[in-house]
Amino acid sequence: MEESFKLIANYLPFFLKGAGYTIIISLLSIIFGTILGLFIGLGKMSPKWHIRTPFNWYVTFFRGTPLLVQILLIHAAVMPIFISPPNVFLSVVVALSLNAGAYIAEIFRAGIQSIDKGQMEAARTLGMTHRQAMRHIILPQASKRMIPPLGNEFIVLIKESSLASVLALPELMYWGRAMMAEYYKPWEPYLTVAFIYLLLTLGLAFILGKVERKFVAE
Repeated sequence: MEESFKLIANYLPFFLKGAGYTIIISLLSIIFGTILGLFIGLGKMSPKWHIRTPFNWYVTFFRGTPLLVQILLIHAAVMPIFISPPNVFLSVVVALSLNAGAYIAEIFRAGIQSIDKGQMEAARTLGMTHRQAMRHIILPQASKRMIPPLGNEFIVLIKESSLASVLALPELMYWGRAMMAEYYKPWEPYLTVAFIYLLLTLGLAFILGKVERKFVAE
């Protein structure tokens, strides 16, 4: 047991560095994924089929294929078109954002469509444009209903960021695999990594719970 703690202590600076990478990757992916998801969700609700169809295909592709495949495809095939050689950090953030955007789009779509259509009709009757009604009437109401599923998606995104280790990005899971390769002991590195991920997800769940209760109270 003492030896195990010593091994973990030796790698602790690397685990903390990896956790920092994980937080940054997840935060950026959450921000860009949410923006993208809102745009795609609105696009999916367009009454015009030629506008709606590409967004439907986008969501179908990213929800229907493994995230690991998407990361490898974006890093090896898509990013070299824009950056040579491709940046691993950027590739991971782009892949996670695109993937999260597809799921968040469905959350936005469901949240917006859950609001009674009479709200939009009343806003239009008062002289508001469709955009003004969405911004001031529909989205504020829908956002309260979207907090729980968005929170779940954010937690999932933190855990899915561990797939970045396949590209040798020095995030949390990368250092767990590195410790395993050096000492040939699976329990110490992987349990430590699991514990740190648990702390991250529990911390985020606590914050989201506070936010949810605040909005519900209002």
